Amino acid sequence: MTSPRSRAFEELVAEGDVVSTEGWDFSWFEGRATEARPSWGYARSMGERLGRASAALDIQTGGGEVLGSAPRFPPVTVATEGWPPNIAKATALLHPRGVVVVASPGEAPLPFADGAFDLVTSRHPVQAHWTEIARVLEPGGTYFAQHVGPSSVFELVEHFTGPLPEETRDGRHPDHERAGAEAAGLEIVDLRAERLRMEFHDIGAVVHFLKKVVWMVPGFTVDAYLPQLRSLHERIENEGRFVAHSSRHLFEARKPTAR
Repeated sequence: MTSPRSRAFEELVAEGDVVSTEGWDFSWFEGRATEARPSWGYARSMGERLGRASAALDIQTGGGEVLGSAPRFPPVTVATEGWPPNIAKATALLHPRGVVVVASPGEAPLPFADGAFDLVTSRHPVQAHWTEIARVLEPGGTYFAQHVGPSSVFELVEHFTGPLPEETRDGRHPDHERAGAEAAGLEIVDLRAERLRMEFHDIGAVVHFLKKVVWMVPGFTVDAYLPQLRSLHERIENEGRFVAHSSRHLFEARKPTAR
């Protein structure tokens, strides 16, 4: 006979497993998981810059939720996204406000002319392609973004994968990204990093998080990681929560004007 705890575990896992992972709407986690927000308020600052721009590009826009929070857009505003469900979601959200959503795989060259934009934004790009960002910015233009930093949520990741090598833990380090941006000819205006507390209050939230943020534990499925899920469920039951820490950095760079 299944124990009450086992039944609760199975129900929570099943619930987290069936939730849609489209877009970057995290409202489902309310009451089940929390994450502290960076002090700089990226969405607000992005909106202020959009209000002053004449032509803007948002890279890897997801479902368009963050870009769509801006109160107003420049006369020319374009967003790129590579995952088909997100492309449809972003188009439905942003097109009524005059934003063009372009299907563009993350690894492909950006399908825009040199110097097409005075502002390029991105929230949590999988990878910043600095040469392409520099190419599509006009002289004097700005790249403004919030990036995921090194070892983000690795307390959770390593519960499933075991200890990861130092080069993996050090990936996405802001110093590496600074070097990449400068090599592409950009000048760093602002670079700030913060490490932020996260709490998971049930195993269903963990399942949904790992299915939504697919690069955390590549190839994650409930069946493949059932023992790790069960042990983590028991830990949450005993301690009331599982604590991890996200890593974020604010990145602002400028393309120099022609001398």
